[in-house]
Amino acid sequence: MKQLFAKAALLLFVVGIPAAAAGQGALAGQWKNPKGSVVVRLAPCGKAICGFVTHASEHAQEVARKNGTLNLIGTRILSGLRPAGDGSYKGQVFDPKRNVRAPATVRQVDEDAIEVRGCAVWGLVCKEQRWTRVG
Repeated sequence: MKQLFAKAALLLFVVGIPAAAAGQGALAGQWKNPKGSVVVRLAPCGKAICGFVTHASEHAQEVARKNGTLNLIGTRILSGLRPAGDGSYKGQVFDPKRNVRAPATVRQVDEDAIEVRGCAVWGLVCKEQRWTRVG
């Protein structure tokens, strides 16, 4: 198994794909929040990873509208995610429920789960959710 991994890493290096881009592929896909009320598509955007809402329940859309996000579907809620060197990604999160942007950390727990953590007010107020892969 180690030899297979080493050969794959060498192939990526020789072909010219940076290691960061290889890691981005693991996060790529559709992810839903714990309640299943919002689905976000994570995909490369430039040299980073971004997440856009692709599905939202009527309730989630209503709450977002009340707080200033008129169209929740299509809203970028994760942006600028870049590898942090410890298996996690750092960037920004937008919480449409509170209409707040904050620094974020995304960590892949396993193939089908990620932890999304955002901290506001100088890191004093944090919220963390475990999202699961859709499909």
